[in-house]
Amino acid sequence: MPHQLHDKLVIAISSRALFNLDDSHKVYEQEGLQAYSDYQIAREEEPLEPGEAFPLVHKLLRLNDRLGPESGVEVVLLSRNSADTGLRVFNSIQHYDLTISRAAFCGGESPWRYINAFGCQLFLSNEAEDVRYALDCGVAAATLVSSKGGGSGNDQLRFAFDGDAVLFSDEAERVYKSEGLEAFTASEKAAAREPLAGGPFKPFLAALHQLQQAFPPSEAPIRTALVTARSAPAHERVIRTLRAWNIRIDESIFLGGLNKTEFLKAYQADVFFDDQQSHCDSASPHIATGHVPHGVANS
Repeated sequence: MPHQLHDKLVIAISSRALFNLDDSHKVYEQEGLQAYSDYQIAREEEPLEPGEAFPLVHKLLRLNDRLGPESGVEVVLLSRNSADTGLRVFNSIQHYDLTISRAAFCGGESPWRYINAFGCQLFLSNEAEDVRYALDCGVAAATLVSSKGGGSGNDQLRFAFDGDAVLFSDEAERVYKSEGLEAFTASEKAAAREPLAGGPFKPFLAALHQLQQAFPPSEAPIRTALVTARSAPAHERVIRTLRAWNIRIDESIFLGGLNKTEFLKAYQADVFFDDQQSHCDSASPHIATGHVPHGVANS
């Protein structure tokens, strides 16, 4: 009987997000595909340095120590490399003892088309175009823009999410963009008891919530936070929306337009997802950050 991944949290990651491939990518850009292939094959026994997403992936895979192999986390590698040049990537995976066994090497083509076939709930990449295609396929996806991976320094994995256009649809943000803060506040107050539609990361948050249910809140290996520019009275609709979804979120931080970075550092986020490029640029030197190219801010 074929294996099924539907009971797991399945996360797809590009090879350039998992490992630092800057040097070899420069060879490709400056000298072409054959030179790149020769470069990788000549160095296939040299482990690659960890990339931006490496600390996050390492923590994700360690969750299986507590969640178990049948209902834990599966990380799938999706790469534009060929299998030939990708051998260095797999050798590096083995070098760091990462339990990643499934991969698609696409020989220069975009790997996003395999996301649904693998049953992925999240895709992380350095290629913005691939991320947009994944979002169009209904999968939570983000372009990694961080220059440093932050983290809590312990085994608990801490996710932080923006609200509008990430966890929620951009319906409220469209009002803000077109009519201003006063109209946004009035609209959200009037619609306080009407749940927001889900955004691209709602299914991923639901999958995290499902994993959390195996543990008491104080012992869960995963912690989630909403970090939003909203403030009262626009907070009520968000709270009631999460209640209507029956999804637990551990912390909700309503900032009223304050810079998010210091709060993310205080929360000790392992990764932060936001649709606003300016918020990502601010957080990325300190926290592993994923830009979600979705909604009116990215039109």
